[in-house]
Amino acid sequence: MREQIAGVSDELSRVEAELSRLQITRETVKLVLADGPRVAVAGDAAGAAASGPVDVAAALLAAEAVGDVTVMSPDYQRIIALFATSGSAWRCKDVCVELGLETEARHVEGMRSKLKRLVERGILSETGPGLFKVDGRKLGW
Repeated sequence: MREQIAGVSDELSRVEAELSRLQITRETVKLVLADGPRVAVAGDAAGAAASGPVDVAAALLAAEAVGDVTVMSPDYQRIIALFATSGSAWRCKDVCVELGLETEARHVEGMRSKLKRLVERGILSETGPGLFKVDGRKLGW
């Protein structure tokens, strides 16, 4: 019984530490994005002026409010923050490099899957084959 209690205690400590890291990451992302990473939805300057800026922090908070677990994930928040702060289109391999991930095929394909999920949710759009950019119009931001 003592061995089982020790094992359960170790597991509880590990899970509590992971939860703490996730809470810190979430708070950090909110702070970083709250100061206004804003990007234009339209591709050109005239269109950007007409459509106005996109408030990414507000969009993340709105998605979180409706329980979109994808957007709440720290991995996805890092991806969204990258796109929000750059405002430019990215390829999967370039996103991997920028986020410090390996560029082996399995990592690039994993990233492609994540970016496609963000396209489904209206946060990104695929402007060309394998080229992704911020697009929050489906979420109303």
